[in-house]
Amino acid sequence: MMQCPHCHSENTRIRRNQTTSLGYPLHFCRSCQRSFNERTGTPFNHLEVPTDIVFQVLYCRLRFKLSYRDVAELFWLRGFHFSHETVREWSERFAPEFAEHIRNKRQQTFGRIWYVDETYTRIQGKWCYLYRGIDEHGNLLDVRLSEHRDLEAAKAFFEQVAELMAELPERVVTDGHSSYPRAISEVLGETVEHQVSKSVHNPVEQSHRKLKQRYYPTQGFSNVETAGYFCEAVEELNQFLRVRQSMGEFVSLPEYRLQIQARMSELRDMMKAA
Repeated sequence: MMQCPHCHSENTRIRRNQTTSLGYPLHFCRSCQRSFNERTGTPFNHLEVPTDIVFQVLYCRLRFKLSYRDVAELFWLRGFHFSHETVREWSERFAPEFAEHIRNKRQQTFGRIWYVDETYTRIQGKWCYLYRGIDEHGNLLDVRLSEHRDLEAAKAFFEQVAELMAELPERVVTDGHSSYPRAISEVLGETVEHQVSKSVHNPVEQSHRKLKQRYYPTQGFSNVETAGYFCEAVEELNQFLRVRQSMGEFVSLPEYRLQIQARMSELRDMMKAA
């Protein structure tokens, strides 16, 4: 039996043959005498579509090169009628929480070599800087959007990454910006080696393209907050769905699809429990 979201009692029962307009079974709490369903008390309670559809909308928006209008049109073909503004609202409302749940699940030890770089993102005509990092296996370290490219921004990025890591790296490879040596020594310690590498030899440079291809259809961002949540959500989703254990590893199509299906089911359950 489900726990009552109102009084948290376990003394509940299902109301037989009674469902909500979306088909969710109704439950009744014998303690507080109130009815509820599995979405009561969640952010999805008053939405007019099933939670699975919201999940699929978020997945399409973050995973593929689609604009808000593209996503709305795809679901219109499936019989769900909502505007591109609804897609935008759901993205702004649920993507940050979605990304945070994924981020909290991947706290682990990564490789001992980190590749860090920043890429440009245009927000209302102003260039901002997206700090990103991967390890030698291609796994995401973290991502952080900053309005400035300076020592404070670099230190904030490394502090954010350090929260996820069980152990520090042996070496950090960057493009040689003047802020990195001091940021690495102050945040990660003097024992961590700093190596400067040209862009063509830094694998993180190639991984920038995946993110940029996601926000090109929207023609930029309206503000820093929107850009921050979108970039983080895209990166976290891509990392969670990453099948390869190392860069260049071959994964057959059947195995790829099986793993993606399993991870999508896990994401769907995670979203319902949010």
